[in-house]
Amino acid sequence: MARAQVHAIPELDAQSAAQAAARAGLVVRREEPLNAEVQPAALDGELTPPGQFFLRNHFPIPELRAADWRLRVGGLVGEPLELSLDELAGLGRVCSVATLECAGNGRIRFGPAAHGERWAEGAVGSAWWAGVPLERVLRRAGILPGACEVVFRGADAGQVEDRGEPVRFERSLTVADALRSGALLAYEMNGAPLPVRHGYPVRLVVPGWYAVASVKWLTDIDVTGEPFTGYFQDEHYVYEWPRGGALAREPVRLQRVRSLVTEPGGGSWRPAGDLAVRGVAWSGSAPVSRVEVAIGDGQWREAELATRPPDHGWRRWALTVTDVPPGLTRIRSRAYDRAGHDQLTAPEWNRRGYGGNFVHEVPVRLY
Repeated sequence: MARAQVHAIPELDAQSAAQAAARAGLVVRREEPLNAEVQPAALDGELTPPGQFFLRNHFPIPELRAADWRLRVGGLVGEPLELSLDELAGLGRVCSVATLECAGNGRIRFGPAAHGERWAEGAVGSAWWAGVPLERVLRRAGILPGACEVVFRGADAGQVEDRGEPVRFERSLTVADALRSGALLAYEMNGAPLPVRHGYPVRLVVPGWYAVASVKWLTDIDVTGEPFTGYFQDEHYVYEWPRGGALAREPVRLQRVRSLVTEPGGGSWRPAGDLAVRGVAWSGSAPVSRVEVAIGDGQWREAELATRPPDHGWRRWALTVTDVPPGLTRIRSRAYDRAGHDQLTAPEWNRRGYGGNFVHEVPVRLY
């Protein structure tokens, strides 16, 4: 059986970590905890290098040693488990490409301003993950009758508003979602050990879900008989819409269909005439079925989708538009998926600015 060859990587102090992120091309939104995104033009490949993969943290990054790390699985299970990294890896290694996106990606475009980190549109990345299927671990532990949800607990913790005691970062999935979502207990990213900043030594990866579900620095899995109401489950990462004098609420779950223009980059100069446009598109509900592009106020044209279907990653697309005149113009893209979702209308305003899958627009000057 494959074993995870993971070695401790010294973590930088907050200021040095932020400087390293900036040198890698990330736009740092907050230094401590470190939150940073990338310019969409850097997302042109099938995979995102770990150094350019967005960073979303709520607390300082914890220090974990592979030799001491254990994954504890308990609650409503027939056989509680405590697995070392080698024991976890010995359960069988699988690989999958998955796109992770912060639920607040695009928040900066909501008006009036929504509460939260001021993400533009680069809090997203696609990577090749390797690890053990979550289902395999849960089946080994044996879920007992009456189980309702599976709670995932990270090692990161800290103070939050309106709470006197520090809280851990915790999220849950229903038992059905935990078993059927294709979730992975990942210890590798793009063929190398999982970097410290992306959840070393093990993180949960839930394909198609907003990245808040993919708990980093995972240490505990708890099967419960009732819905989980932790801070990051019931108070944060919940859509809140004012409707009819009341507040409608819905949990953040699957990624909304979205596309990004990656070439040309925003603000770039290109020769007039034939203009090559590329980008990526993804959806958590169903595979992307179509992407359309418009130049200036011109008609929408259907782009060509990459023929190689991704596992759960984004789909690359391309279009060449001819006879584009000189001057300042804009390029827009919008996507559709096979479940019937699209980007034809702007997302509904919500208090925390989640699900902001606005039509992507980049300015370009042609000469």
